[in-house]
Formats: sequence, C-alpha cells, structure tokens
Amino acid sequence: MIHEECGVFGIFGPEGTEAATATYYGLFSLQHRGQESCGIAVNHQGDVHVYKDMGLVSEVFTQSNLDALVGKAAIGHVRYSTTGQSIRENAQPLVTRYSKGTLALAHNGNLSNTNQLRAQLEEQGAIFQTTIDSEVIAYLIARYRSQTDSVEEAVSLAMEHLEGAYCLLVLSRGKLIAARDPLGFRPLCMGQLDDAIVFASESCALDTVGATFIRDIEPGEIVVVDRDGIRSLRTQCQGRRHHCIFEYIYFARSDSQLDGVSVYEARLQAGRLLAEQYPVDADIVFGVPDSGLDAAMGYSRASGIPLVRGFVKNNYIGRTFIKPSQVQRENAVRIKLNPVQSSVKGKRVVMVDDSIVRGTTSARIVQQLKLAGATEVHVRISAPPFMWPCYFGTDIPSTDELTARKNTLDEIRQMIGADSLGFLKVESLGEMLGDSKHTYCDACFSGQYPTLDPEAQDGKEYAMQAH
Repeated sequence: MIHEECGVFGIFGPEGTEAATATYYGLFSLQHRGQESCGIAVNHQGDVHVYKDMGLVSEVFTQSNLDALVGKAAIGHVRYSTTGQSIRENAQPLVTRYSKGTLALAHNGNLSNTNQLRAQLEEQGAIFQTTIDSEVIAYLIARYRSQTDSVEEAVSLAMEHLEGAYCLLVLSRGKLIAARDPLGFRPLCMGQLDDAIVFASESCALDTVGATFIRDIEPGEIVVVDRDGIRSLRTQCQGRRHHCIFEYIYFARSDSQLDGVSVYEARLQAGRLLAEQYPVDADIVFGVPDSGLDAAMGYSRASGIPLVRGFVKNNYIGRTFIKPSQVQRENAVRIKLNPVQSSVKGKRVVMVDDSIVRGTTSARIVQQLKLAGATEVHVRISAPPFMWPCYFGTDIPSTDELTARKNTLDEIRQMIGADSLGFLKVESLGEMLGDSKHTYCDACFSGQYPTLDPEAQDGKEYAMQAH
C-alpha cells in the first residue's frame, strides 16, 4: 500500500489572476504536509501546463519557471511518501490527456481499495504510468468524462468507486473542481481572494495568500468553479463525518481551523487533559517542537508547572515522522533538536510530545535530556497509544512495528528511558475537540474503522462507530 499525507491548493480567478504565484505561496504554507515533491498545474486559455519535481517548494520553483506558468486557474500539490516510490513520476499534479481534452488532478489522502480498482482497470486495458492511487482516480474521472456531459458528473461517478480518504482538486479547460470523500477524512476548505476562489487543505494557506475563509467543504461535496460562478453538488454526501483525529494532534498547523475546530485550542486542551490524567511533581514543562508545544502550554496552565523552552529546533530539517527510513529518522533527530542545557540541568522535567510509534525517536530525545543534566524526565504524549495501522493516509505502519501493541506502558517507559510515561486516554479525544457532537476517525488508536479494512482476510467490514 502507498501511505501518504499531502497538501493541495487551488485557485480560479478572472483574467489577469496570477494563479501560479498564489499557488506557490499557498504551497509554502502547506510544506509541513509533504516535503518530497511538489508541483503546480495551470490552465492557460484552455491548455493545461504543469511543472513538478522532487524537493521542497523553494527548491523546485524559481522565478523563471513560475513566470512560465501563465494562467488564471491553477492547482498545486506537496507530497511525501513512505512505502510508495519517491520518484518524479509520482509527483503531482497528475495530467491526463484523453478524448475530450486534458485534466490535471491533485489528491490528498489514501484509497483503501486501490489494488482492487487498479486490477479491474488493467483488465479493461488501462496502462498506468505511476505507482500511486491518485492515477487510478484520474483514470476513472477521464473514463467517465467521455460518457457524461460535464467533468463534475464524471467526478461524482468516479467517487462511487472510491473507498478511503481523498480530497481532490481537478483542473479542466474551463473549470476548477474540489471534492472531498463522503466521510471527510482529510480537510479541505474554500476561501476568496479578491474575485478569485481558493481551495486549500488547511485554512492557514488561505491566510498566507490573503484570502478570506468562506467555509469547509462538506464530506462528499463537489464544488465547481467556472466563469458562471460557484455551484455545489451533493450527490455523494452521506451525512456522516469522520475527520482524521491525527490531523489535530500532529499533521495540521496550529494556526489552522479544521471543520470548525481550532487546531491550537485542541492541542491546548490535550495538554490540559494530560495534566489531569497524569499529574507529576516536576520543576519545568516543555514541548517537543512543533506539535508538542501547544500541548505543553496546556499542561503547564493546568498543572501550574512553569513552561520553559526545552529544545532549540533546526528549522531546516524536515519532520522526523515522515522520513522514509528509520535510520533517516534517527539521524534527523540528532540534527533537528538540541536541549537547552541551562533550562533542563538539575531539573525534574515534563516533556510533552505528540506521539510514540516505534519508540526509538523518543528514546533518543530522553537520552539527550539526561545527557544535558535533567534529573528526571517525565514523558507525556498528547495522543493515545498507536494500536492499529492506518489505511487512510496517515503514516502508521503495520502492527508489527507499533511498540504499544507489543509492550505494556511500563515496558515502553523503560524502553525510552523515561521516569514516568502517560498517553492521552482514547476516550477523551472528543473532549480534546471541545464538541461532543464532532465525529472523527480514531481507528489507529481504537481499531474501530469507519470503512472496510483492506487487510481483513475475510473481507469483513468493521462496525461503524461514531465517536
């Protein structure tokens, strides 16, 4: 399977809109969602042109290749892969040329029925150029477009075959289409920049380009923007919502709002809950940058333990969670974080982090703190233990690699070298979001999948559980 977490950005405006430039800045603000490749596709007088390559946004795009991307509409993509191939052919947006024209597609998420769909399409003569599930989506849309009167109809028909997580931006000769899967696993919002309409994975990207937030795209909704305005198709809406809870814990930026919930406030609340669930006598508390910082502030406010800066972060190193190999993850930790010795020396410290997957990164960080002179290190995790793999786009590995599946809490504590350890209780995730009516997917913690588990040998569907 290909597990990926990506970011998408799109804009459709009147003549004179510098769509590529706006998309470039939008992708900058979504760089945390993917650091292996990026790309921008533009529509210029009905022709779709794309530029993409491996690397960060600042590495791939220059002023000259941005100037060449002329058009009033554009979509962009940042990507990272883990078990999938990290090659230029898999970079997005994907451009598909077919009998009725050209489509460009940017996709955030992960289909859980990719293998089945790919096999069926190959039996019908399809030839794929990449190893990503996004090409399966593009192929389905192109095939249905030849049978329907509009691209949005083709998108709707394609969605009937897709299972799992996906937010799509589709750029055609005269339209920009945004679509979100019927369970709303991944975030997608809409804004306005002067007379242009903008879509982005997170609201922070709207802020970056100066756009005004309009609303979140509803699960299952298809939004079409063209010269006639904006219209919405709700043919795939099911009235259910299962936003990935890990977006709030880790993936999203603190200044984003996802489905009406502030990521910053959710992380503060996680820290407050941790302080209630796992109190400890300590001298200072601090977070592991970046997603642990807000939870640490919440822990400090609830416990009364002073908040300090415990680490200096090298901002030029990518996020350790999404490095493709364990060796790269461990090397990145040593380069990325350095304890502030004057803060931690001789102190009993509470260190707040967002997750423990395999445990090796946490062990390295605890070791760094003790070498810097911390007398005690109490680790608090603003997520429950990972017990199950994710099939919907979050890089949670197989159960064999999940340390919480094989070890007790005390065994994990000993493994990472901490004096105490506490994970956020899974039953308090709803309280973290501050709204008991907000439903979400926490399958990686609870094992309750909101859709079919593709690895289940008997094909049995897990019971739907609205948390």
